[in-house]
Amino acid sequence: MSLLPSLIAAMIFASAAGAGFVRFRTMRNKAAKALAGHDDKLAETIGCLILRCNGSGSVTSVSSNCMALFGLPPSDLMGRRFFERVQVADRPAFLKAISDARAGPVTIGAALRWRSSPQVPRGDYAEPVYLWFEMRAHRGREFYAPGAGYHNDDAIAVLRDVTEAKRREEALDAARAAAEEATLGKEYFLAHAGHELRTPLNAIVGFSELLGNPRLAPLAVDKQREYARIIHQSGLHLLAVVNSLLNMSKIQSGALAIELEPFAVAPLINLCCDMVKLRAKNSGVELLRAYPENLDEITGDKRACAQILINLLSNAIKFTPPNGSVAISATTEPDFLLILVADTGIGIAEPDLSHLGDPFFQAKALPDRQDKGTGLGLSIVRGLVGLQGGTITVASEPDRGTCVHVRLPLDCRGLAAKAGTPAKIEILTRLPVHDHHDLNKQMTVQKIA
Repeated sequence: MSLLPSLIAAMIFASAAGAGFVRFRTMRNKAAKALAGHDDKLAETIGCLILRCNGSGSVTSVSSNCMALFGLPPSDLMGRRFFERVQVADRPAFLKAISDARAGPVTIGAALRWRSSPQVPRGDYAEPVYLWFEMRAHRGREFYAPGAGYHNDDAIAVLRDVTEAKRREEALDAARAAAEEATLGKEYFLAHAGHELRTPLNAIVGFSELLGNPRLAPLAVDKQREYARIIHQSGLHLLAVVNSLLNMSKIQSGALAIELEPFAVAPLINLCCDMVKLRAKNSGVELLRAYPENLDEITGDKRACAQILINLLSNAIKFTPPNGSVAISATTEPDFLLILVADTGIGIAEPDLSHLGDPFFQAKALPDRQDKGTGLGLSIVRGLVGLQGGTITVASEPDRGTCVHVRLPLDCRGLAAKAGTPAKIEILTRLPVHDHHDLNKQMTVQKIA
C-alpha cells in the first residue's frame, strides 16, 4: 500500500511533463509558422531563397518562392534533399557555414554549386546543370517556451543565385587572360621579327659599306665576291622573312583568299620534292617518297598545298643530320587526303611540343647548322591547313625523328575554316613506329635522284 502514493506522484509528474512537452511543441510550431510567414515576405522582397536548417544541415523550412525561382516545390528541398543537390566538393563548406552560424551571432558566408533540375544531353548521359549560390547564414532567433526557457531556432540561410554574375566573371577572366596572352604574343612576335630583320640588314649595310669605301674594300677579287655573296644571301633571307610575315599577316587577318580548284596530288608532290632535292643532297639527307601516281584528285588551293609540302619537307631536311632520311607518303581514304612527312632527325623534346606552330618558335636546332630559319614555317602550315578545313598531328621523340601527319578534305568547298583560324596541332610524344627505316620499308619507296 506504501507504493500507491509514489505511483500517483509519478503519474502526476509524467502528465505534467507530457503536457509541458506538448505545450513546448505547440509553441515551437507556432513560432515556426510565424517565422515561415516572415521568411516568405522577406524572400519575396529580396528575391532570394530562404532556408532554415538544423545542426545536421537538414532543411526544416523553405520559403514559398522556391517554385518561382527554380521551378521546384518547397517539399523537394526539405530534409536532406537540398543538401543532396549541393555539389560534393562544396558540401563541407555548407555544413561548416550552418554549424558556425548556429554557434554564434556572426553571419557566415559561403559560395556553393547547386544542381538544378535542367540537364544538358551528352549522348548516352545527361550532364547536370549547376547554379552558383552565394549563401549568408545566421543564427536563428530565440523563443521562449514556458517551463522550458529560451531556445535557439534553426540557422537561417539566405541564398542568392549568382550564376550569371559568375559566368560573366569567368568570361571576363578568360578575356583578360586571352588579351594578356595576345599582348605577350605580339611582344614576342615583334621582338623576334625585329631580330630576324635586323640580322640580314646589318650584314647588307656592313658589307656594302666595305665594298663602297675604297679605303676599306678588299683588293682581292675573291674577297670582294665573298662579300657580294654574303650580301646576296642576306637579301634572300630578308626577302624570305618579309614574305613569311606577309603570309602570316594575311592568314591571321583573313586577307589570304584561297582559290579552290581540282588538281592531281602526285604531280604536285613530285614538283615539291624536285624543289628541295638539291638542299637534301647538299645536306647529305636521303629523300624518299611513297605514293601512287594515280592518287585521287583534290579540290583545294593548289598554291597553298604546295607551300604546305615545301615547308614540311624543308623543315624535315633542316633538322635531319647527314646520312639521315626524309620520307613523304600520301594516300587517300573516303573524303580525305593523308600526307605524312617523316624524318630521322633530332626530334623534338616533350616540353617544346606544346609550342609547335607558335610564330618564331624553334625547337632544338643542330649545332653545326647556320641556317636555322625563322620559325614561321609550321605557323604558316597551320594557317594554310586550317583555311582548307584540315588537321595536323605531330609525333616526335628526341634523337629518333619526327612525323607530321596532315589530313585534308578531298573537297574543301564548304569545309574551309573561318578566316584566321589555324588548324589545331595534335601532339604525340611517341612515334607511330619503332624505327623510321621500318616505316620506309613499309612504304613502296622510291628514292628521289
